[in-house]
Amino acid sequence: MSEIEKIQLFQDRQVRTAWDEEEEKWYFSVVDVVGALTEQPTPKRASTYWAVLKSRLKKEGAEELLTTCKQLKLIATDGKPRPTDVADFQTLFRIIQSVPSTKAEPIKQWMAKVASERIDEIQDPEKAIDRGYEYYRRLGYSEAWINERMKGKDVRKTLTDEWQRTGVSGQQYATLTDIITQEWSGMTTRQYKGFKGLKKENLRDHMTRTESALNTLAEVAATELSQKVDPKGFTEQKAVAKRGGKVAATARRELEKQLGQSVVTRQNAKSLYSLDTSDTPTEIENQ
Repeated sequence: MSEIEKIQLFQDRQVRTAWDEEEEKWYFSVVDVVGALTEQPTPKRASTYWAVLKSRLKKEGAEELLTTCKQLKLIATDGKPRPTDVADFQTLFRIIQSVPSTKAEPIKQWMAKVASERIDEIQDPEKAIDRGYEYYRRLGYSEAWINERMKGKDVRKTLTDEWQRTGVSGQQYATLTDIITQEWSGMTTRQYKGFKGLKKENLRDHMTRTESALNTLAEVAATELSQKVDPKGFTEQKAVAKRGGKVAATARRELEKQLGQSVVTRQNAKSLYSLDTSDTPTEIENQ
């Protein structure tokens, strides 16, 4: 089962999802949807509500409904992958019918929209790009920054495809990302986020144009080097990632020498563009 994990937004609530490329369908975190339906204040309270609801459904003879739910490892609030009950579109609709909520119909419409948009993007990838541009415009980013960010997304996808080709998988993507980031910036991804005052936000959405350009250069270099030397597996890719990061580190040092100041800054999107980033969804870093 090959999944692409994303955080989707229903109104102001985050809903973890996983797209199954083989089945071509979304799986939604049941806890997140139930939490949104019942307006639970914390993930813990939402989990408790779902546990009680499951017990009630079993007593009512709806065990068949529960068996159609699956468990996938999704990123929890502590940043670690945890086994999570998920359900596809049809199963979740039936669960929603068991929850008394005025938000039942809005969340059904939202789920249908999410599913439809994904199918549209598969048939016409340009729509995904257009939605990305529109999302950043809505948040207030400049056109120049958006162009830089979207180029970075394309570069990132090319790099992860190359890593996959050479046998990289799972948490190894994050490790290689850390190597590249630390090599050119002097910090791991986690340290860099802390430096900018970020928590769960996507670091790339909070880089300046210069930081983004350097990060893109490092990933382009890592991709080109990998294609040239054809490393076998994760261990050999670590050396390639380090070399790619060094290319950007050299460019950074030269630029800082000319500017007389560091280009790695504590500024984030909120301070740079006066944005309200409270609704910025978290992205999985290896996508």
